[in-house]
Amino acid sequence: MGKRVALSVAAAFGVIGLVAPAAHADGGAGDTEILGVTVNNGSDVVIGTTAAKTFDVTIYAYDDWGLLSADTTLEGPGAGYASDETICETDSECTHSFTFDPRVDLDNGQAGTWYVGSWVDALDDDYRWDERIDSFRVKRASTLTVNASPEPVSKGKALTVTGTLKRASWDDYQYHGYAGQSVKLQFRKKGSSTYTTVKTVKSSSTGALKTTATASVDGYWRWNFAGTTTTGTKAATGDYVDVK
Repeated sequence: MGKRVALSVAAAFGVIGLVAPAAHADGGAGDTEILGVTVNNGSDVVIGTTAAKTFDVTIYAYDDWGLLSADTTLEGPGAGYASDETICETDSECTHSFTFDPRVDLDNGQAGTWYVGSWVDALDDDYRWDERIDSFRVKRASTLTVNASPEPVSKGKALTVTGTLKRASWDDYQYHGYAGQSVKLQFRKKGSSTYTTVKTVKSSSTGALKTTATASVDGYWRWNFAGTTTTGTKAATGDYVDVK
């Protein structure tokens, strides 16, 4: 079944040098069709600095005799490349398991949009090849902290809310401040399950966040980052403030 492919090892042997963005192209023989693909159950592949991330890539295809196997490739920015061949488990699906290890397979330049291509063989020797079935995102994980003070606070008084937005570096395996990003300050009233946005603040050159808000009722304050094309979303755990 699926196997892990170390991207950096492939690069060392010159394999990645052959990979370049290309226009959509496909071909085949017989009635085999590639119908689509799902990567990581439809979610972004978000990776931190230490733990490897394993995710499934499922190719959906059809042939009137049934499917035999799929040889699937993942191509990304920064010459990112991985491939795997698997036996199809049903007449309509071929699922691969890929593992990306940030300490082995990735550098910061490989965050962003990746493309899935596949060669599918059928049991009657028909086949279909699609160079770019669809795309998905591989993203650097983010962290986000929050602190609201003073605690407790008098009703109607100013509350200072601070925090720090950081994101993973696959170059040195640490988290660094993420500058110039729009982050929402949100509030959830005690007894409610819904956060509402109070204002939006830009992170500083070090990823720091700071603003003031008026305290009126007991509740939870948090920062919420929507993410970017290369960085995952993150919501801080709410900081409860008692209003006297």
